[in-house]
Amino acid sequence: MKVTSTIRRWLRSLDREAWTRFFIGLGGLVIAFGSAMLSTAFRDEGNLLGTAITASLALITAGIVGVATIPYLAKRVALERLRFAMRYELTREGLIYLIACIIIAVAALNTGNNLLFIIVAAMLAAILVSGVFSTVTLLNIDLDVSVPEYIFARQSALGRVAVHNHGPFSAFSLHVVPAKARRRRPGKMQVPSKLLNRSLYFPRLGSHCTEFENVSLCFERRGLYRQKEFGIATRFPFSFLKKTRIVPLEREIIVLPSVDATEDLMESLPMILGEFESFLPGRGHDLYRIREYLPGDPARHIDWKSSAKASSMMVREFAREDERSLRIVFDNPPSGVLSEQEYERSIDLAASLAWHFANENVSLSFLAPGYDGSEQILSFLKYLALIRPGEKQLLLSEIPVNSANNLMLTARAPGSIPEPLWESSYVVFLRGKKKETN
Repeated sequence: MKVTSTIRRWLRSLDREAWTRFFIGLGGLVIAFGSAMLSTAFRDEGNLLGTAITASLALITAGIVGVATIPYLAKRVALERLRFAMRYELTREGLIYLIACIIIAVAALNTGNNLLFIIVAAMLAAILVSGVFSTVTLLNIDLDVSVPEYIFARQSALGRVAVHNHGPFSAFSLHVVPAKARRRRPGKMQVPSKLLNRSLYFPRLGSHCTEFENVSLCFERRGLYRQKEFGIATRFPFSFLKKTRIVPLEREIIVLPSVDATEDLMESLPMILGEFESFLPGRGHDLYRIREYLPGDPARHIDWKSSAKASSMMVREFAREDERSLRIVFDNPPSGVLSEQEYERSIDLAASLAWHFANENVSLSFLAPGYDGSEQILSFLKYLALIRPGEKQLLLSEIPVNSANNLMLTARAPGSIPEPLWESSYVVFLRGKKKETN
């Protein structure tokens, strides 16, 4: 039983697809070898048609095995000393060249012409030299990508790509390309993975030289954008293959929500500002009102013109200059309450309001599910950049109602807000875009 279970575990651990391709390739090589032996026999018998058919079958079978099986198996081989990965793509020029090699090789085998054999050998040598030269060139190239830590959605920012050639010879026709996106596993949310969406071309890179290229970065939606690898590609010298060296280089950008003035912001802002204006008597510079003189009022505040018109002593009263305190409460709705478009608009509205009041004479604080409580506007914008509809909502009874005015964005029903919170808050109802206040 132990032996049986061990064999079963060993069979489950095998890479079945790789072994299947291995045996298919092995069978193809056996067929190619048998066809080659038959072509030799037909040639000795003087059967020209049989020689041509079997020789062509041998070459075609070997070519199919070489293209379809060997590269796949080579990628499966894990060698610790091999610290780079290469990706090969056959170009149109390379395909034409390969077909020409096969045709000339078949003609050489059928006719036995030594000149054709020499031509085939020279053509195959050109492929070998091209492969070795391009591989050595790519291995001598270092890549670095510099990107900002965060940017705003729908706003452009500059990144920089640097390539350095530490080899003894110049490198030609280099492309820095984004690595191909990997296949998404079923049931797993896909994270945006591409920072570089277009290739950058460097026609020549001298020995021990570094070239820089600026690239414009612009993202339509908020979120975390991460790229774990980049590619350096070349077709030099003969363009038979496009060879790409995969460089493991992880870079990420946090794309903050847009803080541009939107229709929702322009609709909400005047009502919010009117609600939180504090015109109370004090020692400010803005005139609050003119009233009758009371014992104890400073003589310097007497308004003589108004006193003459009213035939009684009148004094000027000024608005108090105090630093307003505002707490922005984002009550993150559960999944399914808002559509994706409504949810993204609510995120943009919260970010725009926070950005607006951060540039005013307002003492800001923030409250949201899972937020760390930092009063820095950047921390709150980063929180909004990464947030998703959550299962946990704020407990309304735990929201402070006396230390600051609350600006609350919620998807709850209008009648579900407790009275103490309602009286100290301006509430923006995200469902139906209905705004209410106390």
